[in-house]
Amino acid sequence: MPSKATTVADYLNELPSETRATIEVVRAALLEAVDDQIEEGMSYGMIGYYVPHRVYPAGYHCNPKVPLPFMNLGVQKNHISLHLMFLYLDEPRQERLREGFAKAGKKLDMGKACLRFRAVNDIDLGAIQNAIRSVPTAAYIAVNEAARTRKPTSRTKITEATAAKKAAAPKKSAAKKSAETKRG
Repeated sequence: MPSKATTVADYLNELPSETRATIEVVRAALLEAVDDQIEEGMSYGMIGYYVPHRVYPAGYHCNPKVPLPFMNLGVQKNHISLHLMFLYLDEPRQERLREGFAKAGKKLDMGKACLRFRAVNDIDLGAIQNAIRSVPTAAYIAVNEAARTRKPTSRTKITEATAAKKAAAPKKSAAKKSAETKRG
């Protein structure tokens, strides 16, 4: 749940003591692993780790006024989330993280780049730190620059055209879909 806190200290002070203790352990591990060009602050209502404008003036492509996000750590209703934006769509690094968790005997609860856990014992901080260290800031900026300048592929164009066509098409009721499925 996003916080309205404006500083990391304020964010931590809002948390129940047990949750704060968990966040502080994870936070210390993250700060130890990031390189010196990544800064910590509040971002998207969570503790954010980002490439500041002094290092990358272009900022985040979706909102250039915001520094380039690297990862976020936040408390949700039923878990703590660690959003590893630097891993998004990076299958080889995601696989290394999965392997690290497996070697440590930990179950990895992760989507594309969001790792969910409830306690420090649920995660492998060493595997997370290794993933962070594997992406220096300069490399992360280069990946983002490449994504900004990449021309849409024919697949992207087809996907965009298909999405537009679907959006324009009238919605079918669940009963109609079921009837079509049975016939087809």
